[in-house]
Amino acid sequence: MIYLLEDDPNIRNFVIYALNNSGLEAVGFEKPSEFWAAMAGAQPQLLLLDVMLPQEDGLEILKKLRAAPETRRLPVILLTAKGTEYDKVIGLDSGADDYVSKPFGIMELIARIKALLRRAGDEPAHEQYTIGALYLCPAKHLVRVNGADVALTYKEYELLTLLVTHMGQVFTRDQILQKIWGYEFDGENRTVDVHIRTLRSKLGVCGDLIETVRGIGYKIGASA
Repeated sequence: MIYLLEDDPNIRNFVIYALNNSGLEAVGFEKPSEFWAAMAGAQPQLLLLDVMLPQEDGLEILKKLRAAPETRRLPVILLTAKGTEYDKVIGLDSGADDYVSKPFGIMELIARIKALLRRAGDEPAHEQYTIGALYLCPAKHLVRVNGADVALTYKEYELLTLLVTHMGQVFTRDQILQKIWGYEFDGENRTVDVHIRTLRSKLGVCGDLIETVRGIGYKIGASA
């Protein structure tokens, strides 16, 4: 089941009709209050979330979903008329898995939904990782350095998890963009470098665990 929270009835009705006719079961909600009521009964496989909504801003809804253990890993695609690179970075750093600007093609949207559902189904089993003073528990969305909790943005956490769970593997900037920001994210490579820099800073004494492989990308740990 796919949930769509969109206050524009024309967009909402069209998207729900297209999804249902493409084999993807979907229901729509006009107001956040209706969405939260539905979430109390059953959670969807994926959420299409408008940003500009009555009652409650879409980014605030996203932050609440990411803060709750039961919805922390719910796949979310933002649908919004705000399409600048800055808006995309804000949305993705708030926890969105993908970002589609209005107006959008319905076939592209369906392709993005199917790709995200495939990625969500391929997530590795949750484990605990300890590398020196660094501790990571994906199941609890927990990062600690020397026993102290470290507060990361959603994308910083995803980036760290990617590197930790693939120790020794070198990821190029393009690979990181595809895996963390989405397969068609059109940001520039500096997005990765900025997030690596802030992640290293937040990890403090463990920041040096993230190694720069000159001319290629980044890794954690020795190569296999």
